[in-house]
Amino acid sequence: MTTQFNRLDLNLLRVFDAVMEERSVLRAGQRICLSQSAVSHALARLRDMLGDELFVRTASGMQPTARALAMAPLIREAWKSLETAIGLPGFEPDTSARRFTIAVSDFVTMVMAPDLVRLLTQEAPFVDLVIRPDCRIDLTEQIDLGLIDAAIGTFPDVPARFRSNSLFAYDDVLIAHSSRKLGRLSLEALSGLSIAVVSLHGKHEGLVNGFVSERGLARRSEMYDRTALEQAFAGPQRGPRIAIFLSHCLALPALLEDTELAAIVPRPLARSLARIHPLSTYELPYNTSLVDVGVLWHERNTNDAPQQWLRGMLGRATGALRASPARFPSSIMERLSSSRSCQSHLRGVVA
Repeated sequence: MTTQFNRLDLNLLRVFDAVMEERSVLRAGQRICLSQSAVSHALARLRDMLGDELFVRTASGMQPTARALAMAPLIREAWKSLETAIGLPGFEPDTSARRFTIAVSDFVTMVMAPDLVRLLTQEAPFVDLVIRPDCRIDLTEQIDLGLIDAAIGTFPDVPARFRSNSLFAYDDVLIAHSSRKLGRLSLEALSGLSIAVVSLHGKHEGLVNGFVSERGLARRSEMYDRTALEQAFAGPQRGPRIAIFLSHCLALPALLEDTELAAIVPRPLARSLARIHPLSTYELPYNTSLVDVGVLWHERNTNDAPQQWLRGMLGRATGALRASPARFPSSIMERLSSSRSCQSHLRGVVA
């Protein structure tokens, strides 16, 4: 029997199931897109293999034998199991109790998490979310091991086993306490300020142009465009003093409140902080690069339904950060438009 099963053509069971349901060779063939003769030939092969007639032709149709009646429910369940195993599994977020883990900086958490949590509450009330800091872990290893479902950050070079897609882009601005009236900033005015900046790994010797690299994955650590700042003051003009390097952004409002400090920060972070703290935002007197923030995942999860859903939610949660033209100066919008020309498929890919 084992030898026979190893030689079994599963299509024969498909034919058997169809004839059992239809009790007609003709209708069974129409149901599974086979000719009447092909169905008859398949039944003949199965009869020879099992040593049983299986179906007897009568005036009222094909009547199953006792052996066929005993086999039918088992084959039906087995066929359903095969269809489930081979077909891509679905994902029902409204009933799922899945837990997702993402690695995100505190900056991105602050500007994205409120909208993400609102969407989860509305559409996936039983889904749990773990947000881990992306600077305290070996990110590459954690993604490889499946301990992190997705990471959000700026990744200039992505190893072949990973995939990434853009979420939003930003440039830099300067923020200061609202009690200070700095007016329109010039390079001269900026040069007289003491500045705080955020570097996720601190003033790290391993940083190259603001990026840290681990196991072939480079990610942005400095939350300001140091190169643009240095180039703006490449001449005889003295640049501002970088007085404080912070490894996170949460302390910025307190530092700016009772000191003469200002801070260079990502524009979305400035908006978020200014909504809840007395802070004013100033355009920098030089152009900073447009930084792309994307979601990163392992290639093995590209077609996984729950993971696709998660990336879609991250795309929707950052929709407000894909700013309207009125929010950027024209020079920034030109760069943003150019950057997005290759990202117009965002919603379709991350969903």
